[in-house]
Amino acid sequence: MRLETKRQAALDALDGLRTAQEPSLALLQKIISAACTRIPLLANAKTVDRLFGFTKVGAWTEAALALIELELPLWTVRRLAYENGEWLCSLSRQPNLPMTFDDCAEATHEVLPLAIISAFVEASRRRDEMNEAVSTVPQIQPWPGQIICCENYR
Repeated sequence: MRLETKRQAALDALDGLRTAQEPSLALLQKIISAACTRIPLLANAKTVDRLFGFTKVGAWTEAALALIELELPLWTVRRLAYENGEWLCSLSRQPNLPMTFDDCAEATHEVLPLAIISAFVEASRRRDEMNEAVSTVPQIQPWPGQIICCENYR
Protein backbone atom coordinates (compact mmCIF):
# COMPACT_ATOMS: atom_id res chain seq x y z
CA MET A 1 0.00 0.00 0.00
CA ARG A 2 1.38 3.41 -0.96
CA LEU A 3 2.18 5.98 1.72
CA GLU A 4 -0.46 8.42 0.39
CA THR A 5 -3.10 5.70 0.57
CA LYS A 6 -2.15 4.86 4.16
CA ARG A 7 -2.29 8.55 5.16
CA GLN A 8 -5.67 8.96 3.43
CA ALA A 9 -7.00 5.90 5.27
CA ALA A 10 -5.70 7.32 8.56
CA LEU A 11 -7.39 10.66 7.84
CA ASP A 12 -10.63 8.88 6.95
CA ALA A 13 -10.48 7.07 10.30
CA LEU A 14 -10.61 10.50 11.97
CA ASP A 15 -14.12 11.10 10.64
CA GLY A 16 -15.32 9.86 14.03
CA LEU A 17 -14.11 13.20 15.37
CA ARG A 18 -17.61 14.55 14.69
CA THR A 19 -19.07 12.35 17.44
CA ALA A 20 -16.52 13.41 20.07
CA GLN A 21 -18.04 15.36 22.95
CA GLU A 22 -14.90 17.02 24.26
CA PRO A 23 -11.20 17.18 23.37
CA SER A 24 -8.78 14.85 25.12
CA LEU A 25 -5.10 14.07 25.08
CA ALA A 26 -5.80 10.64 23.56
CA LEU A 27 -7.77 12.26 20.72
CA LEU A 28 -4.98 14.78 20.10
CA GLN A 29 -2.38 12.01 19.98
CA LYS A 30 -4.55 10.05 17.54
CA ILE A 31 -4.80 13.11 15.29
CA ILE A 32 -1.06 13.75 15.46
CA SER A 33 -0.25 10.15 14.54
CA ALA A 34 -2.75 10.12 11.65
CA ALA A 35 -2.52 13.59 10.14
CA CYS A 36 0.80 15.12 11.12
CA THR A 37 4.08 14.82 9.28
CA ARG A 38 6.01 17.74 10.77
CA ILE A 39 5.29 17.36 14.49
CA PRO A 40 6.99 13.94 14.89
CA LEU A 41 10.12 15.52 13.40
CA LEU A 42 9.92 18.41 15.88
CA ALA A 43 9.66 16.11 18.89
CA ASN A 44 12.34 17.95 20.88
CA ALA A 45 11.29 21.47 19.93
CA LYS A 46 9.95 23.92 22.50
CA THR A 47 6.93 24.58 20.31
CA VAL A 48 5.75 20.99 20.67
CA ASP A 49 6.21 21.29 24.44
CA ARG A 50 4.02 24.40 24.28
CA LEU A 51 1.33 22.40 22.45
CA PHE A 52 1.22 19.72 25.12
CA GLY A 53 1.51 22.38 27.85
CA PHE A 54 -1.77 23.83 26.65
CA THR A 55 -3.41 20.42 26.94
CA LYS A 56 -2.16 19.94 30.51
CA VAL A 57 -3.91 23.10 31.69
CA GLY A 58 -7.05 22.46 29.62
CA ALA A 59 -6.48 25.24 27.08
CA TRP A 60 -7.81 23.18 24.18
CA THR A 61 -8.56 26.09 21.84
CA GLU A 62 -4.97 27.32 22.14
CA ALA A 63 -3.74 23.75 21.65
CA ALA A 64 -5.80 23.42 18.46
CA LEU A 65 -4.43 26.72 17.14
CA ALA A 66 -0.87 25.68 18.05
CA LEU A 67 -1.44 22.40 16.17
CA ILE A 68 -2.31 24.37 13.03
CA GLU A 69 0.70 26.65 13.52
CA LEU A 70 3.08 23.71 13.87
CA GLU A 71 1.76 21.35 11.22
CA LEU A 72 0.24 23.68 8.61
CA PRO A 73 2.24 26.92 8.80
CA LEU A 74 0.86 28.16 5.46
CA TRP A 75 -2.75 27.88 6.67
CA THR A 76 -4.42 30.49 8.87
CA VAL A 77 -7.76 30.74 10.61
CA ARG A 78 -9.95 32.77 8.33
CA ARG A 79 -13.23 32.66 10.21
CA LEU A 80 -14.61 31.46 13.52
CA ALA A 81 -18.36 31.88 13.92
CA TYR A 82 -20.95 30.57 16.35
CA GLU A 83 -24.34 30.02 14.76
CA ASN A 84 -27.31 27.79 15.60
CA GLY A 85 -25.46 26.06 18.44
CA GLU A 86 -22.39 25.13 16.35
CA TRP A 87 -18.98 26.63 15.78
CA LEU A 88 -17.79 27.07 12.20
CA CYS A 89 -14.05 27.17 11.58
CA SER A 90 -12.59 28.10 8.20
CA LEU A 91 -8.89 27.64 7.45
CA SER A 92 -7.34 29.25 4.41
CA ARG A 93 -4.05 29.43 2.55
CA GLN A 94 -5.13 32.70 0.87
CA PRO A 95 -6.87 34.80 3.57
CA ASN A 96 -6.67 37.98 1.48
CA LEU A 97 -8.86 36.56 -1.30
CA PRO A 98 -12.61 37.15 -1.22
CA MET A 99 -14.47 34.21 0.31
CA THR A 100 -16.08 33.31 -3.03
CA PHE A 101 -12.69 32.67 -4.62
CA ASP A 102 -10.95 31.07 -1.65
CA ASP A 103 -10.77 27.30 -1.25
CA CYS A 104 -11.23 27.07 2.52
CA ALA A 105 -11.13 23.98 4.67
CA GLU A 106 -14.25 24.25 6.81
CA ALA A 107 -15.72 22.23 9.64
CA THR A 108 -18.43 22.61 12.25
CA HIS A 109 -18.82 21.22 15.75
CA GLU A 110 -20.65 22.10 18.95
CA VAL A 111 -17.31 22.51 20.78
CA LEU A 112 -14.91 25.21 19.53
CA PRO A 113 -11.61 23.26 19.84
CA LEU A 114 -13.14 20.28 18.05
CA ALA A 115 -14.38 22.53 15.23
CA ILE A 116 -10.84 23.87 14.83
CA ILE A 117 -9.35 20.37 14.92
CA SER A 118 -11.91 19.11 12.39
CA ALA A 119 -10.99 21.97 10.05
CA PHE A 120 -7.34 21.04 10.62
CA VAL A 121 -8.04 17.46 9.49
CA GLU A 122 -9.82 18.77 6.38
CA ALA A 123 -6.89 21.09 5.61
CA SER A 124 -4.51 18.13 6.01
CA ARG A 125 -6.57 16.20 3.46
CA ARG A 126 -6.36 19.10 1.03
CA ARG A 127 -2.63 19.46 1.59
CA ASP A 128 -2.15 15.79 0.75
CA GLU A 129 -4.33 16.11 -2.37
CA MET A 130 -2.33 19.14 -3.52
CA ASN A 131 0.95 17.28 -2.95
CA GLU A 132 -0.30 14.43 -5.13
CA ALA A 133 -1.50 16.79 -7.85
CA VAL A 134 1.62 18.94 -7.99
CA SER A 135 4.68 17.34 -9.55
CA THR A 136 8.04 18.10 -8.00
CA VAL A 137 9.75 17.80 -11.38
CA PRO A 138 9.44 20.99 -13.44
CA GLN A 139 7.69 20.53 -16.74
CA ILE A 140 9.36 22.06 -19.80
CA GLN A 141 7.35 22.89 -22.87
CA PRO A 142 8.88 21.82 -26.20
CA TRP A 143 10.27 24.58 -28.40
CA PRO A 144 8.36 25.41 -31.56
CA GLY A 145 9.82 24.30 -34.89
CA GLN A 146 11.20 27.74 -35.73
CA ILE A 147 12.10 30.65 -33.53
CA ILE A 148 11.44 34.07 -34.99
CA CYS A 149 12.96 37.24 -33.63
CA CYS A 150 10.57 40.17 -33.98
CA GLU A 151 12.89 42.87 -32.62
CA ASN A 152 14.04 45.74 -34.81
CA TYR A 153 17.64 46.58 -33.84
CA ARG A 154 18.08 49.78 -35.87
